[in-house]
Amino acid sequence: MIEIKKIAEQPLRCVLIGIANTYQSEEKLNEYLDELSFLAETAGIQAEKRFVQRLDKPIPGTFIGTGKIEEIRQFVEAHQIESVIFDDELSPAQLRNIDKIFNPKEYDKKVRILDRTNLILDIFAQRARTAHARTQVDLAYYQYMLPRLKGMWTHLERQRGGTGTRGGSGEKEIETDSRIIRERIALLTAKLKEIDKQMLTQRKNRGEMVRVALVGYTNAGKSTIMNLLSKSDVFAENKLFATLDTTVRKVVIGNLPFLLSDTVGFIRKLPTQLIESFKSTLDELRESDLLLHVVDVSHPQFPDHYAIVNQTLAEIGGADKPTIVVFNKVDTYKHPVHDPTDLETQPAPTLDDWEKTWMSKLGDDCIFISATEKLNIDVFRQKVYDRIADIYKIRYPYHHFLF
Repeated sequence: MIEIKKIAEQPLRCVLIGIANTYQSEEKLNEYLDELSFLAETAGIQAEKRFVQRLDKPIPGTFIGTGKIEEIRQFVEAHQIESVIFDDELSPAQLRNIDKIFNPKEYDKKVRILDRTNLILDIFAQRARTAHARTQVDLAYYQYMLPRLKGMWTHLERQRGGTGTRGGSGEKEIETDSRIIRERIALLTAKLKEIDKQMLTQRKNRGEMVRVALVGYTNAGKSTIMNLLSKSDVFAENKLFATLDTTVRKVVIGNLPFLLSDTVGFIRKLPTQLIESFKSTLDELRESDLLLHVVDVSHPQFPDHYAIVNQTLAEIGGADKPTIVVFNKVDTYKHPVHDPTDLETQPAPTLDDWEKTWMSKLGDDCIFISATEKLNIDVFRQKVYDRIADIYKIRYPYHHFLF
């Protein structure tokens, strides 16, 4: 049976690798590598150095050129780096070829070759707290591993003993482990279907109460807003993917009750395996009456994050939902520095300043707040109340006494 080795068991140092091309400038790549570094930090790994190569497209066999790989290999060997992380998903052939370069048979100490997908899956595995989340993550992990068995474990190349088998060649361990993983995937898939049925029943049992879902890029502050509105104590942390399990709380603003759910955050290049295995979690978004799209305006790439969440919502069928865009963390926003020699700092924008930005032109359904500092929260509550009241008026047109 295969033993899944988690990154957290390895020494905590790595190098990061990415490519720049026509579709991904070096400036944009550096932004992506900043995020990859944050992902590594969330997994408990410190990034020591970045390597960037300009290519029209990834090399089919090794992702980057052999000369660049040799440069990285020498650095890794000289500094005894334990992990190499690529910013894109590696194909099984690329993973196998790169592993052979960094881990010759004569080497006793192995360098872990990881891609962005593997890193995200590992973070999910570390942070899954409930049986439901663990099942979802395990399924995604096994689906990712299956086509990569040959490159991930060298023992799979060995032959089992031929005792009792015709011809004496035995069965390769990779064939046995592949069969075991396929069986495991089938079991996990069946288990998730059963869990999905249970969660569907739970959602139906919630009756006709208005349902509101928090959505946004990971680490945008969704859980903090959940705690603020529901006066509960949902786990919140300044790390990526602090929340995996959907948390649902009953909230009352004024005289209107509603259900508020906090779901897993989105991210650039979210692995397709996770989107599929977290289907029941994403159903909370699809079946909600109102979305609160939380955006961290203090992040330098927040416009990209805003667009990525909207794109992901479109992919899962949630783009047409009524939405309030909540621009959070206005208290920690810093003006971009265009000239490093200019030491003068501009004052922090006021709420009036925010109202004059392009974000305010998105329509009436956007607001600027700081959840941690409780800035503009009363206006935020009123906006949520008004939208929920509109939904109730349509759903219960004769219950005017509610409003």
